[in-house]
Amino acid sequence: MSGSTSETRAVSGHAEGRVFDIGYERYDGPREGRHRARMAVFKDGVRIALGLGRGPRAKVLPWGFIALLVGIGFIMALVVGAVLRLGGPDAAAGLPNHSDFYGISSIFFFVFAAVVAPELLCPDRRDGVINLYLVRPLNGSDYIVARWLAFLSVSLCVAWLPQFVLMIGLVMGNPDPAGYLQTHWLDIPRILTAGAAIAAYTTTLAMLVAGFTNRRAYAAVFLVGLFVITTPFTTALASEIGGAAGQWISMFNLTNIPVHVNDLIFGEVSGVTSGAPAREFPAWVLVGWYFAWVVVPGLVLWTRYRRLTP
Repeated sequence: MSGSTSETRAVSGHAEGRVFDIGYERYDGPREGRHRARMAVFKDGVRIALGLGRGPRAKVLPWGFIALLVGIGFIMALVVGAVLRLGGPDAAAGLPNHSDFYGISSIFFFVFAAVVAPELLCPDRRDGVINLYLVRPLNGSDYIVARWLAFLSVSLCVAWLPQFVLMIGLVMGNPDPAGYLQTHWLDIPRILTAGAAIAAYTTTLAMLVAGFTNRRAYAAVFLVGLFVITTPFTTALASEIGGAAGQWISMFNLTNIPVHVNDLIFGEVSGVTSGAPAREFPAWVLVGWYFAWVVVPGLVLWTRYRRLTP
């Protein structure tokens, strides 16, 4: 071989061939390793969940839900502000507050997770892209943890943003904004903690369901159906049976599980759980039940993807 091209002459009637040096070079730049790969999967998951870098149709669902939840918070703030200005501080009793917001909007969180979360997992499995992700240095655990954290981050924003809109509205709508903020500043850590509880719960269940199917529609319909069906079924059955058995049946109302934790954090019972027999359980039972529904599905999801490691 001489220079960048070598020739093979015809021998015994064989056609001659030509080999070209097309300039491939070995990469000798910085190797950022496993952490950079994890961050790439995480950032891609956030972009997918929000429809960023995709067509308008991909943005309709996530941003539509965000706008809806922000709108609920804004309307609640307007109502409370108007009542306070017209009726004074004594009129605040019974008005919706931060705890009520999570109870009222919980079903929207579940539908949001059911519809959007499968976008992060199902296409990768259906199109075989997961096999490209799971090359060194990434493994199945890295992939699913990064995807879970990506959707959790989006869910936290979806939970917290309307609450801060509501907080700003309540402060500005109060005749004494500084006094209101001084009295209710502890609502901020409660908002963050309760929002994180709802986000972790909905993220884990939605990702678990999406991890067992390649079809986004199947995952969304199954999860929405699960939330919708368990509410009337457990409510009616718990009321019919009553007693301790009815309380435990009420615990299987999937929409109420994180709302019970929300009630404990804010120290008051929301309208959603006021009639639920499960609220009679001690706090440690409600919290333990919540963690069981987050940790166990999370471990099942992690185990499933860990086995995909080449």
